[in-house]
Amino acid sequence: MAQFTHIIFDLDGTLTDNTQGIINSLKYAFDRMQIDDYPEDKLNDFIGPPLQWGFSQLFGLSERNTRLAVEFFREYYSENGWHQNVPYDGIPEMMAELDRLGKRMYIATSKFEKFAVRIMEHFEMDKYILQVKGADYKGEKANKTQIITDLLQMQQLAPSEEIVMVGDTLFDMEGGKQNGLSTIAVAYGFGKEHELKAAQPDFYAEDVEELYELLIR
Repeated sequence: MAQFTHIIFDLDGTLTDNTQGIINSLKYAFDRMQIDDYPEDKLNDFIGPPLQWGFSQLFGLSERNTRLAVEFFREYYSENGWHQNVPYDGIPEMMAELDRLGKRMYIATSKFEKFAVRIMEHFEMDKYILQVKGADYKGEKANKTQIITDLLQMQQLAPSEEIVMVGDTLFDMEGGKQNGLSTIAVAYGFGKEHELKAAQPDFYAEDVEELYELLIR
């Protein structure tokens, strides 16, 4: 196993549990659009992927309605949803120790970048992060693979097994692999176990403690 010198974290479902904020923002968007027949079992699947993908693929909205739904979602999220959020137990302590050990850490998220920065600052974890790379406002660069590619280019990092992508969804694992990085899937987030394992991550962490042990080797 290579020693990880650079660590790229996903945000929702990996560092913080933003379930309540995202679900409330989603319900607000549907309420504003007077949509009340959406499938409840799809709500949790919405967490993780880009907003545009979720509204169109999970809920079948047209391109126009997807744009409108994203606007309403962000309207609620910018005021209330972003702080209806909490770091997973042990995450702040893990980040502090990784920083002490000299690990270089980044965020690659499909969340609108401004919100991701605000969340990291709110929990005072921004001091450990060299760069937060998120989606642009229009969602034209919300694909996780592209976000990771852009981050690597901006940091002038070449693909390496010493750089690891840590995330809780299939999108994180695909994004890491397609950029030539090592991958760690975390089981405590929003991803489905069978999808994560089918993506064949290099490592699999059941909890934050296991993740920490993988990252400090």
